[in-house]
Amino acid sequence: MHIAEGFLPPLQATAWTLAAAPFVVHGARAVAKEARERPESRLLLGASGAFTFALSAIKLPSVTGSSSHPTGTGLGAVLFRPPVMALMGCIVLLFQALLLAHGGLTTLGANTFSMAIVGPWVGYGAYRLTLALRAPFSVAVFAAMMLSDWSTYLTTAVQLGLAHPDPTGGALASTIRFLGVFAVTQIPIAIAEGLLGVLVFRLLGKIAPNELRSLGLDRALPPTPQEPAPAGSRI
Repeated sequence: MHIAEGFLPPLQATAWTLAAAPFVVHGARAVAKEARERPESRLLLGASGAFTFALSAIKLPSVTGSSSHPTGTGLGAVLFRPPVMALMGCIVLLFQALLLAHGGLTTLGANTFSMAIVGPWVGYGAYRLTLALRAPFSVAVFAAMMLSDWSTYLTTAVQLGLAHPDPTGGALASTIRFLGVFAVTQIPIAIAEGLLGVLVFRLLGKIAPNELRSLGLDRALPPTPQEPAPAGSRI
């Protein structure tokens, strides 16, 4: 879903950059506030960024000018809420463009908008909605991870459709074609990412319970075993 360098017209690339910029600035303030108010969460904050970098660097060929891969942004959205991921995702995409030739500098704004803004917000919304429906925490995490991935690829398809409209059907027909090609790889990738997110939260519940409590994620902690009743007591 990283749109490659030069695959967006300059005007559209600029427009996506301007659209993403306020979210990134707000995200920088959110990260600074998080680090200041909860210094114990800094390690988890860095780990969520590393998780996003590692997953989104797994690049699989998809369509001309883009690629398919997990995003990893749903994890950080659940842990720290979406504004934080706007900055974290932008930094990840910048390093990938410079070090891995994955994405580009002129398309950084468009890639940030799809992967670091739309994806986290949709994933977080799915997470909150699933919890509101009284689903288990693991189901909410799965929904967050999977839908943050799918919404990212949907946004990328729209961006490519606008940049390369079909000669007869226009941008809509082009977007639908991009969606169809993306779906072959992105649907199973998103499902696998959702399952991975559940496993990661189970691990975090064991190794970082205090940090999760400070973030208000008590539901991610493993259940506490009940102590046996003393002999002769009535239940």
